[in-house]
Amino acid sequence: MTDGVTPSTEAVLVAASDESEIHAPHPLKIGSVRWRICALLFFANTINYMDRQVLGVLAPLLQTKIGWTEIQYGYIVEAFQAAYALGLLVAGGIIDAIGVRLGYALAIGLWSLAAISHSLARTPLSFGVSRFFLGLGESGNFPAAIKTVAEWFPKKERALATGIFNCGTNVGATIVPLIVPWIAVTIGWQWAFLFTGCFSLTWLLVWWTTYKSPESDPKLGAPELAYIRSDPAEISKKVPWIRLLIYPQTWALLIGKGLTDPVWWFLLFWLPKYFSSEFGVKLEGLALPLVVIYNAAAVGSIGGGWLPAQGVKLGLSIKAARRSAMLLCAIAVMPIMLIGNIHSLWTAIGIISLAVAAHQGWSANIFTLASDIFPKSAVGSVTGVAGFGGAMGGILAAYIVSHVLERYHTYSGLFIGAGLAYITALLIIQLLVPKQDLVRHA
Repeated sequence: MTDGVTPSTEAVLVAASDESEIHAPHPLKIGSVRWRICALLFFANTINYMDRQVLGVLAPLLQTKIGWTEIQYGYIVEAFQAAYALGLLVAGGIIDAIGVRLGYALAIGLWSLAAISHSLARTPLSFGVSRFFLGLGESGNFPAAIKTVAEWFPKKERALATGIFNCGTNVGATIVPLIVPWIAVTIGWQWAFLFTGCFSLTWLLVWWTTYKSPESDPKLGAPELAYIRSDPAEISKKVPWIRLLIYPQTWALLIGKGLTDPVWWFLLFWLPKYFSSEFGVKLEGLALPLVVIYNAAAVGSIGGGWLPAQGVKLGLSIKAARRSAMLLCAIAVMPIMLIGNIHSLWTAIGIISLAVAAHQGWSANIFTLASDIFPKSAVGSVTGVAGFGGAMGGILAAYIVSHVLERYHTYSGLFIGAGLAYITALLIIQLLVPKQDLVRHA
């Protein structure tokens, strides 16, 4: 996102007490209610990743207690991915139709109940059902959050607001390994799902009782409302996603996400099992490695957005700056191919940390690439198509990972594939979109 993020204060002329004297302009206090809304979105995304990651952290323990095979665990992951992919195709339209207050409430209500239902699961099938409804509910999170930002922030602040609430995902991924192992060991694994699910329900209560549109919020002053609505009115038209498939630019983004998002899903759902099987890390010892890795991801997310701006300052075109950043990220992931020959836990953690940081940097740029080559009216739709491609790639990856581990009991080939995914994706993007021309008729 390339919008500026520093708001300029408005100046007003104030009449003096004798009505004939006019003082110099002074800044008008705009207000900060919109940032409280942003804080709500930050916590929603924190909880989103907490609910999502609990199963991955507990996977080594549950594999022993429930007795599932690698392939059955793969099916459980695939159930989440399938629901998430399907939800991405319809969630935005539903939220547009019923409004963000009700839409977000329904999404988090569904995923809260699904998260809690994991505590009742005792078979791979019941875990798969819970994961399916979790994925279906969570698919509404980002469409609802992005729409909320659009309603509450002028364009110049939307990139900043989105960056702030998106940091919640890394915070959530960091909190889970800190608290879930302790809960599971102390009072039982079922309570870990109940604990995080109740966080979601608490957020839902706060959202439903406090959220209003800017025009209806009594806490929002006139100056802040005017600031929020300060952008020129624009005609917004919905672009059918099927129409976008005629453009090679759409396929470049879909394939790019389809090849690289599965690497993130693989690491999110299988890292605890990898550390357990390859290095003998117990449940209580997972916290520090995962905290280090997901904090590296947060740094990569910020750094990935920073790199193209520096390239532009050095005189590069937007295309050259963007693709140079993506190339650097793709190269930074490649050392993960050596993981099969690494026998030091902290060396492996260092290489994986570099890879997840590079993935987040890549992710920031491939989504921004959509706004580089598509008009504003189509960016949301093409982003949804690309996200669907990433989720479908995640389903295929879960199938491959589970069958490889069940048959060969090694992660080496999987990490080699992960290391090659980004450079392959960049080559395909370059072949399909060599000039980065703007699509003008979408």
